[in-house]
Amino acid sequence: MKNGGNTNTKLIFLHPYIQKQTSTNRLWLLAFVSFFTIAFLLTLLYTTDSILPSKTTSVVSSVISSAVSSSTTTPTTQLPTTTINALLHYASRSNDSFHMSYKEMKSISDVLRRCSPPCNLLVFGLTHETLLWKSLNHNGRTVFIEENRYYAAYFEEIHPEIEVFDVQYTTKAREARELVRSVKESVKNECRPVQNLLFSDCKLGLNDLPNHVYDLDWDVILVDGPRGDGGNVPGRMSSIFTAAVLARSKKSGKNLKTHVFVHDYYREVERLCGDEFLCRENLVESSDMLAHYVLEKMDKNSTEFCRSRKKRSVSPSSS
Repeated sequence: MKNGGNTNTKLIFLHPYIQKQTSTNRLWLLAFVSFFTIAFLLTLLYTTDSILPSKTTSVVSSVISSAVSSSTTTPTTQLPTTTINALLHYASRSNDSFHMSYKEMKSISDVLRRCSPPCNLLVFGLTHETLLWKSLNHNGRTVFIEENRYYAAYFEEIHPEIEVFDVQYTTKAREARELVRSVKESVKNECRPVQNLLFSDCKLGLNDLPNHVYDLDWDVILVDGPRGDGGNVPGRMSSIFTAAVLARSKKSGKNLKTHVFVHDYYREVERLCGDEFLCRENLVESSDMLAHYVLEKMDKNSTEFCRSRKKRSVSPSSS
């Protein structure tokens, strides 16, 4: 009886132990499943939050996506008017104090819209409107020239679809009058209006850009860089001079005219170089902030930037 009692007791104590072990395993399994369920939900919420941008950004992104898909489907089709207006609207509503106004962007947009594809657009300066110009010229080639090599590399990294090249400016805005005078003295030689700037020794000519920048016939050129808001910054003498030469040195392209826009036209350097190299005879529209010139191809033997040049001082004329 004693031995039998001991056996029964062992069996009684062993049964709860098995039940406890099974319950423990189930608890561990439940905890394991719960952990991964919570982790999955957190990951899903985090991913959704990261993917969904702000309301304004969503609208702009969807508009640009629509433009991209439209250009992919029909490469020669222009952007719909509603798409263009939406892009201009949201770009002009930015809190960035240096952005263009709606009217200024509309002026450039209208020219790009009339440009026969493929349209070649050259822009001096990476600005708030960079992605806008790329989107509006979706059927053509858009190249940006930037003074800050680090910002150019950073911008190209986050926007690999943007073609940007850095250039080192050796000028100072305070030297503008002296530099313009030196160009006028050398206008029949190294600073002539029709030439390949790749081989130029002119002080205002940019000769260190990629070869294709000089080979392409540019339909539209926008000068919105480099910095020009102080005496020690590079100023836009070189970019305006280079734009003037590129426009007049076109080859036998489909369009012998080039639209050149100069932003921040209210400043002394921009008006001075605009008068000297782009010429008032070619000025079709202007405001305090934006000037619009239309330049024609010149004969390779030309030695004057302006056909109807009048004798005037190097100082900028008052508007």
